[in-house]
Amino acid sequence: MKREIIKTADGSSTIFLPEWNEHYHSKHGAIQEAFHVFIKTGLHHFAEKFSPQQISILEIGFGTGLNTLITLLEAKEMKVSIDYTGLEAYPVSVEELQALDYSNHFPEEIAVGAFQKIHKAAWEKKVAILPFFELQKKQMFFKDIQAKEDFDLIYFDAFGPRVQPELWTEEVFLNMYRALKMGGVLVTYSAKGSVRRAMQAVGFVVERLQGPPGKREMLRATKV
Repeated sequence: MKREIIKTADGSSTIFLPEWNEHYHSKHGAIQEAFHVFIKTGLHHFAEKFSPQQISILEIGFGTGLNTLITLLEAKEMKVSIDYTGLEAYPVSVEELQALDYSNHFPEEIAVGAFQKIHKAAWEKKVAILPFFELQKKQMFFKDIQAKEDFDLIYFDAFGPRVQPELWTEEVFLNMYRALKMGGVLVTYSAKGSVRRAMQAVGFVVERLQGPPGKREMLRATKV
């Protein structure tokens, strides 16, 4: 499938798939969207609620590694340790990562080196990117996850239900529910009614929240 690198409204880039008319990140701002959906309403929310010293995160759709990098930079500021697992069926190429150049959009001195370590880390192995941040990248389909109460927080960043509806079903969200610890949280950019109902059907308590720039709403689901 053809893939193009395009600029988004906040100056950061993303990958565009013309065949699907689908972007990896919001065209209104890739970094803005990642920070709002996954950091502000996910990581910050969980940390404020539970004040943990360590947080275990599962990312559904590791993709470009943007969410991973921002989480690492935030964790340093928050002084929390992160155990991060990223699932991706079709890893992004080295050439595409170089073209995206995400690390140079952040002022933190560690950003460039951390982004390189994230993408050089071997797949299927847990790797210490920094002393407070461990990463395990797994090349697998989301439906195949078998985790049971392993994670505090899930970043659900799969391609949208318009192009891959099979990733947004009750079956998939039941796997997500089982993967979370009690009190765990799942956040996603989607606010589609069928997605919300699928989450509720498997036991999640679901909130509709203000979305990132260019999107009215998003969803946050909690295991209770």
